[in-house]
Amino acid sequence: MEHEDIEYRRQVVGTYKPDVERLIRYLPWLEEKAAAGGGVSEMFGDNGIREHSITFPVYDGTLMSFIKEVQQTSLIDRNYPYIYSRYRIRTLQDELKAISRADIREMNVLKGILSKYVLGGMTKGRMWTEAVTNRIFLDVVRRMKEIIEFWDKPIG
Repeated sequence: MEHEDIEYRRQVVGTYKPDVERLIRYLPWLEEKAAAGGGVSEMFGDNGIREHSITFPVYDGTLMSFIKEVQQTSLIDRNYPYIYSRYRIRTLQDELKAISRADIREMNVLKGILSKYVLGGMTKGRMWTEAVTNRIFLDVVRRMKEIIEFWDKPIG
């Protein structure tokens, strides 16, 4: 039984470590933005353009790089609603609690929460801003890093 646990942990670390290593370089930026209360988008439509066309958000280049990077990893789970229902995650507080409690057996929960905001932001732009402001992106990446470092060795 113990051997299976060790093998499972090795497999999880091996699966997630390369992707988490790609994302940890965004931690300082995410920390700075979360501390500043967000500020990752502005509305394009000022300077007299507003009366003739619709306004739309223009996102911080670093945020867009982070989103693209996440999309190129195995951390996107299109079936994230299942995670939300299985673990009874309904509110922001539930998400933050689930992130802080997650261990190596709940990497799928972290993946699900990350996916909700990355994929949701493709159609509802405010979700990316909320994920930065509410520390979702920061806490998920930081927690994944902590879990991997606990079972492996420091990364970054």
